[in-house]
Amino acid sequence: MRQWHALAEALLELERELRLLGLWAAQPPSPAALASQQPFCVDTLAFEGWLQWIFIPRMAQIIDSAGVVPGGCNIQPMGEEAFAHLGERRTALLQILGRIDRAAGQLAQ
Repeated sequence: MRQWHALAEALLELERELRLLGLWAAQPPSPAALASQQPFCVDTLAFEGWLQWIFIPRMAQIIDSAGVVPGGCNIQPMGEEAFAHLGERRTALLQILGRIDRAAGQLAQ
């Protein structure tokens, strides 16, 4: 139960941090962009868009239904690359992504 709470809290923190950094979009991307078959929708969305429109809603749905958490989210390494342009401003964001990876990994076991 504690891991579910940790994951839910980290997702809320992720949204707050994306908003704080100005990386939260007001308008959703096109349905075609959301339908990408590439990992992280790299061909149609920026990483923050994938987090906002795909990852956070999907993980929230899994939490709400106590569903199966995909093993090995490993979103922190992608965040390190995708948010490199933020420099030091990305530190808290990467820490949150790491917490999500760890919580999801514990729930996937």
